[in-house]
Amino acid sequence: MIQEAGQSDTAQALRAAQAALAAEHAAVYGYGALGGRLADGRRGDATAACDAHRARRDALARTVRDLGGTPVAAQAAYTLPFAVRDPATAMRLASVLEDRVAGVYSDLVRASRGPLRQYAAGALREAAVRAVRWRGTGVAFPGLTEKAAPPENTAEAGATGVTH
Repeated sequence: MIQEAGQSDTAQALRAAQAALAAEHAAVYGYGALGGRLADGRRGDATAACDAHRARRDALARTVRDLGGTPVAAQAAYTLPFAVRDPATAMRLASVLEDRVAGVYSDLVRASRGPLRQYAAGALREAAVRAVRWRGTGVAFPGLTEKAAPPENTAEAGATGVTH
């Protein structure tokens, strides 16, 4: 059966919104895992980031329902891409989380139109800014890992985020 363009566009947007929702669930979990390892001066940043991800998560759940889907549920636990033992690794995890979130919002920008596309672009921008704040440096194309420079440490090349 051939789908009409509108149905196909909605299906693509729904898949991308579900992926963004799953990434937001993982980001909320990840910030919970790293928060206790941060130096006092950065805990407020982590709390603000976690709150932002919770708000985006809740908005995306509504979006998924509006698109006719059932929002993907958070998992009980996620596997972190590396051990978080100190403030430096906690900050590194925060930047990885933000990079991953930027990536899924980049996909949502490509898959959507109108207000949802604007929302996704705003979320992508916010994640990219937070990643810069955690990492101390930016990337040329936030959310587009295929355009980014290869990681300095090839052992970390596969550590793109919290895994399910």
